[in-house]
Amino acid sequence: MADLYNRLSGDNAAVLLVDHQTGLISGLVRDHTPDEFAQNVGALADTARFFDLPVVMTTSFENGPNGPILPELREKFPDAPLIARPGQINAWDNEEFVKAVEATGRRQLIIAGVVTEVCVAFPALAAVKAGYEVFVVTDASGTFSPAVRDAAWHRMAQAGVQLVSWFAVAGELQRDWRHDAEGFGKLIAGHLPGYQNVIGTYMAGQRAGQAAG
Repeated sequence: MADLYNRLSGDNAAVLLVDHQTGLISGLVRDHTPDEFAQNVGALADTARFFDLPVVMTTSFENGPNGPILPELREKFPDAPLIARPGQINAWDNEEFVKAVEATGRRQLIIAGVVTEVCVAFPALAAVKAGYEVFVVTDASGTFSPAVRDAAWHRMAQAGVQLVSWFAVAGELQRDWRHDAEGFGKLIAGHLPGYQNVIGTYMAGQRAGQAAG
């Protein structure tokens, strides 16, 4: 039986950000609130930076209504390849994009994008067929309805795509809190307000203990 739990590895993973474009996000993402989606995409980007993962970005028809890639992604990854596809809907049909993915040398692909059932699902399925391990970040991908999203998730999962959250990606790459616990804690707290409360409670307890001592 195939290994059903092959962990993400910081030495073998790359992040593909597909069509996180201003027009697509504002016009089509309805399965997350705007604030939630921005937070999740930012969290995935910061996770990629924290673990120094190679990133490949791509856009579709960016000079039309789809718009440019989110400026904050370009700012976070100024040196990452940004493939402007002239027309291909499936990014995997674009030779330049596939070459950029191959150039990373990584065999685990962490994919997120807009919209889930097309811009994410199509290259994810193609990458599985090409022999990659594929992890789709569900909360950093969006589309126009939960029903459409769920159908896309089902299709990808049946093909062997692993569905994860950005927090699951971060936790699996980290593996052990003792590997830069402070940096990892800042990453999590920066995007999960609830965890900031956990840290605040802990620090308050530490100060109280020191005062009592």
